[in-house]
Amino acid sequence: MEFKIAILGTGNVAWHLSGALESAGHIITEVYGRNLQHAEKITDRLYATEAKDDLDFSESEAEIFILAVCDQAIASLADAVILPEGSILVHTSGSMPLEILGYSSASYTGILYPLQSFSKHHRLDFSDVALLLESDDADTLKKLRKLAGSLKSPHYTVKSKDRKAVHVAAVFASNFTNHLIGIAEGIMERQSLDFEMLKPLIIEQISKALEIGATRAQTGPALREDLDTLESHHHFLQYDEQLAEIYRIISQNILDASSSRGF
Repeated sequence: MEFKIAILGTGNVAWHLSGALESAGHIITEVYGRNLQHAEKITDRLYATEAKDDLDFSESEAEIFILAVCDQAIASLADAVILPEGSILVHTSGSMPLEILGYSSASYTGILYPLQSFSKHHRLDFSDVALLLESDDADTLKKLRKLAGSLKSPHYTVKSKDRKAVHVAAVFASNFTNHLIGIAEGIMERQSLDFEMLKPLIIEQISKALEIGATRAQTGPALREDLDTLESHHHFLQYDEQLAEIYRIISQNILDASSSRGF
């Protein structure tokens, strides 16, 4: 089933989603951006898409309008955009509820949240991107499922309160993990050591956690209750009090978790 779709937004999600949808056989009618040049950078990659810097879509041929913008901009854009009759307005946020679209001029509303981190210059296969869907309208939800299916994406119907839990879990699993790897890079660089030596360890740890579960894959001095090593590491990190405190808090959390499980 082919849909005509307009994208509102010019960030990383809009960049990837517009191309993936067109490749899946849909027509991207317009891309909106406050800065027209940013919108044109996306439309230049598409077949016959109009770049817009105004929010009057009353004459648009699109049926589905996707708000791919930061969380803070969703409510104001949803209220301001002028949509044709019968249109579906969806946002792509992991943390904003469906109700935030309630005052828009759309006939139907929904959510199409891609559970993935996006970087403009790193290619993504949407068959590896889980999509979380929501709508109070059964026919709209059916269309969103068909849209997700056309991308070959695994997709799940998830209510707003549960989607927030998924988003929080994703921050721990993805954003925090990446930040901790960045801290490790900094420690190695400070000692003039090659970060490459840590890469096999990182790959093995993540692979093992996904294969057998993170609880069973946990190792290290905190799990062993090796207080001497923990104290030594904490002392080493005194050159940066914030890093030392991060180390202490995470180590204590592992100690508490292992104690509660009776390890």
